[in-house]
Amino acid sequence: MFSPEVCQKARKSRDHRFDGLFYVAVKTTGIYCRPICPAPAAHEKNVEYYQHAHNAADAGFRPCIRCRPDSAPGSYAWLGTQTTAVRAKKLIDEGALSNHSVAQLADRLGITQRYLNKLFVQYYGTTPKQYALYKQCDFAKQLLQQTKLSVAHIAFASGFHSLRRFNDAFVRLFQLTPSQLRGESEQVQSHITLHLPFRPPYNWQALHGFLSKRLIEPMEWLTDHSYGRTYRLDGYDGAFEAHFDEPNHRFKVEITINDIAGLHLVVSNIRRVLDLDADPNFIHQHLYQSLPESFQLTAGLRLPGIWSEFEAGVRAVLGQQVSVAAARNLLITLIKELGETNHQGQVLFPSSAVMANCEYEFFNMPQRRKEALAYLAQYSQQNPLSNELEEWLAIKGIGPWTVDYAKMRGQSNPDIYLGSDLGVKKAFSQCGTLDIVACAPFRSYLTFQLWQQL
Repeated sequence: MFSPEVCQKARKSRDHRFDGLFYVAVKTTGIYCRPICPAPAAHEKNVEYYQHAHNAADAGFRPCIRCRPDSAPGSYAWLGTQTTAVRAKKLIDEGALSNHSVAQLADRLGITQRYLNKLFVQYYGTTPKQYALYKQCDFAKQLLQQTKLSVAHIAFASGFHSLRRFNDAFVRLFQLTPSQLRGESEQVQSHITLHLPFRPPYNWQALHGFLSKRLIEPMEWLTDHSYGRTYRLDGYDGAFEAHFDEPNHRFKVEITINDIAGLHLVVSNIRRVLDLDADPNFIHQHLYQSLPESFQLTAGLRLPGIWSEFEAGVRAVLGQQVSVAAARNLLITLIKELGETNHQGQVLFPSSAVMANCEYEFFNMPQRRKEALAYLAQYSQQNPLSNELEEWLAIKGIGPWTVDYAKMRGQSNPDIYLGSDLGVKKAFSQCGTLDIVACAPFRSYLTFQLWQQL
């Protein structure tokens, strides 16, 4: 948490770089805001600062209707906190408690439920269950203000299984009912448009260049100002297209989905794929202090995510010891031969079930690599809930580079240094001595900085 002096300066300057990093609660109005709220600044004596929006809500403050705290970009919650607590928060953000209990989440983390609760209270000031409930209501508030979905549809889209439960939780957190916030206008929608914010700068040109060389058509598509793809996630499928809106520091995202109940999971993964919750200035400053002055950092660089760990693993296997262009051609062939379709008839990345028993006769590549694809698919089919990618190393044909690549892009792990990558080695040789250890916990960004040097 920043000092009160820093928070005071940030809110008075309405600096977008601090948006989502803390929240301003005004005691005289009972409202909490983003530091960029356009309303007249309250006197400092009437202000309290909170690191997380849920802390302000727990303290009895209600969200500002004008600046809408639900529209703030996320923050790097894992900075300076305990690894297990960070991992738990990340899993909850991804919907881990939508269909599973806190006890099951604790088992997944390898700790007791009591210890998980203790960690969460220590680092985030609330329990995992209360935090998950806040995230559901916060997403519902976003849908209420940005879409015409009915209140009932929004309840299910936010992960609630009961309309009554949704109404009760919403009123308790925000001191008003969903209908009061929404008004009367609502309808059923199959096509949903949301605005997902980011913290500037966002180097769209660099991201566009990276994606264009690796685009798998027709599963993915790219224009000068947008990126889109089909997806499948936990039984939900559809497509999204994200339009870069630099002046407003956000992406306009159009989403289709076969079942509205999975919308919160899909939106969370879109945020990860586009790396919308990064704090680029903090990362830039950290790397700048850790690297020699001669190293030219690219501003606003993001980690381009891949939709799933399995897809990232397949991309990595097909990218072993071949050029980027050759790997792309192999992936396009894979989609052509094994691609499935979603509810709209659009092409999807093949599932592990489809790939597990394939002999890949359509590929002109070493037999060992074909077997690695099949073994990876078989493992993923047998262990659908496992995200311990280190276990992939037991699969014949899967090495550390493949695992690290999947961690960096399939899990968006921010601290992966691909030191064995040929491109990284080439860029490293041109840069002289670099203190790789000092760049933690942002070594994934260092990897992309080195690729950018080429």
